[in-house]
Amino acid sequence: MSKPSDNPADAFKKALAEASKVMANDPELNVTYSVDPSGLSGETMRLPQVSRRMTREEVLLARGTADALALNRRYHNGQTHARYAPQGEMARDLYEAMETARCEAMGARDMPGTAGNIDVKIKHEALRKGYDQAKQASDVPLATAAGYLVRHLATGRDLPAGAENAMELWRGFIEDQAGGTLENVNDILDDQSAFAKFARQMITDLGYGDQLGDDPDALDEDQEDEAEEGTEEDQDPDSTGQDDQEEDDAEGSAEQSQEDQQDAAEAQVSMDDMADQELGEEAEMPEGDAPMEPPAPQPVSDADPNYLVYLDTHDEVIGAEELAEPVELERLRAYLDQQLEPLKGAVSRLANKLQRRLQAQQNRSWEFDLEEGILDAGRLARVVANPTTPLSFKVEKDTEFRDTVVTLLLDNSGSMRGRPISIAAICADVLARTLERCNVKVEILGFTTRAWKGGQAREAWLNEGRPVQPGRLNDLRHIIYKSADAPWRRTRDNLGLMMKEGLLKENIDGEALEWAHRRMMARHEARKILMVISDGAPVDDSTLSVNPANYLEKHLRDVIAMVEKRRAVELLAIGIGHDVTRYYDRAVTITDVDQLAGAMTEQLAALFDSDPRARARVMGIRKAS
Repeated sequence: MSKPSDNPADAFKKALAEASKVMANDPELNVTYSVDPSGLSGETMRLPQVSRRMTREEVLLARGTADALALNRRYHNGQTHARYAPQGEMARDLYEAMETARCEAMGARDMPGTAGNIDVKIKHEALRKGYDQAKQASDVPLATAAGYLVRHLATGRDLPAGAENAMELWRGFIEDQAGGTLENVNDILDDQSAFAKFARQMITDLGYGDQLGDDPDALDEDQEDEAEEGTEEDQDPDSTGQDDQEEDDAEGSAEQSQEDQQDAAEAQVSMDDMADQELGEEAEMPEGDAPMEPPAPQPVSDADPNYLVYLDTHDEVIGAEELAEPVELERLRAYLDQQLEPLKGAVSRLANKLQRRLQAQQNRSWEFDLEEGILDAGRLARVVANPTTPLSFKVEKDTEFRDTVVTLLLDNSGSMRGRPISIAAICADVLARTLERCNVKVEILGFTTRAWKGGQAREAWLNEGRPVQPGRLNDLRHIIYKSADAPWRRTRDNLGLMMKEGLLKENIDGEALEWAHRRMMARHEARKILMVISDGAPVDDSTLSVNPANYLEKHLRDVIAMVEKRRAVELLAIGIGHDVTRYYDRAVTITDVDQLAGAMTEQLAALFDSDPRARARVMGIRKAS
């Protein structure tokens, strides 16, 4: 007889899992609870974790997520979905969002109790992404708003506040462009094929028809016509010996089919062998055969293979010392020090506080309850009572931050000009010096572009006839102010470069974050911390004028999701006058730039704190009982 669980949440989890299987009409479905993003993967459904406290928010979110995923499992056909799926990124996002809305609307109609649960999930996601604070349409992805509108029209239900705001920002545009198409949405919910055609028409109405690719129905008609023509050509008008000929053809077809299958298998093996050859090695081919296709180009972004860069020839990763002469750097550094003389004392006091906390941990870091080591005085009474008592020893251990690297990634966009960039520079400088004293390596990076409103990449695009959807259309400039292995005293003047007139331009955050992440992954340190300091969403006028309005923002979200999913780097962010919590899970927002020094210090101090409760506060994690 199994022992009953002492976790009060287990009974709820088991009941929710069984209900999800029934709702999905799939008794073989495997339901798990995880801190990883929720979703369906094969035969497994991942739901949000429910702690033993079972707070109301946790329970409702788990139920809403379970209902949404179960309905998707029940009403969604993967083959039909793939058949009509568009090729372009924006079109595919619209297509996915509308299909999700269809499944949820079907559930609300057939099982009304699911509608309220799913509303909780939608509200949670909308608030987490900051849609309730959005003021203009560009703050919300068009695909998200279209999905909300389809669900609203199909169910007749009001959306939660954050989602309602997101939908209304885009509603006028969507109804102006696709109002006639939307009128038929209720008539086709049951038929996924018909709904997929409806979604493709919506995508065309919204201006992304060029991303749809070939029409699968038209391709089927062409194939049928070709098959009919082939049948007519194969027919023999002479009836003499026709039956015998058909039998011979049938036998020959069977033999040929087996031969074709064998040839196909051999061809597949041959292709696999060729794929294993080293690059540059030429495969031996019979005369007359076509040359092998060159390998497909590697995607620009690991986070989103569909993210495009029109021309990266003029991008640069450059050291700060290469952008100014030593004399100029020294002058700019002196100007930076002069600008921040009143603030320097406060920043230094905070840095000293951080240093004292770290050094205190260096002196008092122990592992307790061990079988051997130094006798733990706190366990002395227990040892006297019973000398054979185990687990009464302690050993001094290395501090967690002894093998650590911290990267500070600073937004060098034009909107940071003035006091924000000055304070960011001096804070980065003082923290680098402080952490270096505690044997923590620090890297300071900056990101901007080489030109306003597009540089040589845009000129090339104009000269080549302005191709549609060109992707990122500016020249990046990623700056290394201090590498992790360079001592602070040698790079001190480099931070003065941020005071140079004309340096700060546009900001393309997603590629900068991915660049910083790649640099950290190449490091050998066991613990890696990446802190981003920014004052706004990604903005590049050249790119956004010829791509979807959320093009750069979506890429930033994809990169953040990749970094947080891999968990090799601890990612946190500080927003200056801008709510970055809608992008980053671990983030703080400050309204006054003078608060930056304190925010940076407290964030880093808490990450290094040995008390898990202090860490939880900075990581935004609720303490479990």
